[in-house]
Parts: sequence; structure tokens; C-alpha cells
Amino acid sequence: MLLNLLLTFALATGSGPMDSALSATEAPKTLRAAFTVELKSSTATRVYHFDPREKGDKRWQVIDYKGDDDELEAVAAEWAHEAAPDGRLFPDDLRASLGQQVTVDDKGWAWKLAFRHNPSSNDGEYDVWAAQRLAATAWLDPVGERFLRIDYTLPRPVPGPEGGTLVRYDQSYFLRTEPHWGMSYVSGFSIDLEARAAFRTIQRRYSANIVKAEFFFASKEAQDEFESVRLASQ
Repeated sequence: MLLNLLLTFALATGSGPMDSALSATEAPKTLRAAFTVELKSSTATRVYHFDPREKGDKRWQVIDYKGDDDELEAVAAEWAHEAAPDGRLFPDDLRASLGQQVTVDDKGWAWKLAFRHNPSSNDGEYDVWAAQRLAATAWLDPVGERFLRIDYTLPRPVPGPEGGTLVRYDQSYFLRTEPHWGMSYVSGFSIDLEARAAFRTIQRRYSANIVKAEFFFASKEAQDEFESVRLASQ
């Protein structure tokens, strides 16, 4: 019992390894990414390639197409029509989401951080609703000072935002470190939910895996500015 208390503590998000890990998620707006992503459900697989340097239909291209899944198609179409699809790779609002303090459970190989998601300026109406009901957990490597994973889980069934009952909700974001610039990026995510309403059960389960990513700055001037700031802070 005493050992457990010693390994569990509160930590301000603006201090220690936490602050360094959060800074690594705050990529400058001028950092861009070309990437290949595999979207997968139980019945279908889609592979797409995005490159912001290309024009028109060449920016978002279908690489592979297997099986049928209308919802997976809708997910891909929504992502493709965003002004900057590569923006999903940069978790730049994580500091605001974590709030000022988290509870840390030191697991040895990683810190398990329990927090309540604080809606940020990037969150929509559903995100605000979900933040009040979901349990949030972040996994942090205190030695490498980088986040590894963020999980959102529904502890118990609740009335849905548009009626019915949300029975299950599990969503995870996986993070890696871009080796050249040292920034953290979302390397994949998964979602698994079940809702019931009016004799109907809705299930949604799919994942996205970034199988390849290339990071670069929008201009040489932007890269030079980033490197000069990073050099000055060392």
C-alpha cells in the first residue's frame, strides 16, 4: 500500500518531462507532412496517400481498395476534403486538453497519466459532450520525454447526445517521434463504439495506421526560423 502511494503522485503539466513531452507535440504551423495511411474495418481496407505539395486530385490518392464499408468511405472522404489533412498528425492541443495538473501512476517503463479532457478551441460540440463523460489516460515515457499513447474510454453506458444509449466507446491515439525534427506525431488511431436506439444497434469499429510519413517545412525561411529557435533553446 505504501509503495503504491509513493508511485502515484500529482504533477503540474508545465514541469519536468511532461513539459518537454508537450512541447514536442506543439509543431509549428509551417511544418507539413506527406503520408500514407491505411484505414481498416472488419470488412474493408483502404490505403491513401496525401501530399500537400501536389495539386488537385493528386493531393489525396487511392493506393489500395479492398472490401465494402460505407462508413469507412465516409471517414476517408471527410478526411480528404479537409483543408489540411496532415493536420490530424499534429496533436497541438494536447496541453490544453490535459489541463494544469494530472495524476501520475509510475509503471516503471512509462507514466500512466489520468486526466479529465478539457475542451480546447479545436473541439466541436460532440467533443465537449464526450469530455464530460469519458475517462482519459495518457502514457508518457519519462526518460525519452515523449508521449506514447492517449486513450479515451466510456466507464459506463450513458444517454447519447442525440438520443438512445451509448453503450461502449473506446478511442486511442498512438504517437511516435519524428527522428529529424524531434516532434511527436499521431502515427495511428482506433475507435470502437456501440450505441443502441429504437430497436437498432449501431456499431463502429475502425483504425488508421500511418505506414509512411515525410515531414518538411512549408518554406526554407520557415525551416531556418525553426532551427534557429531550437538552437537558441539548447
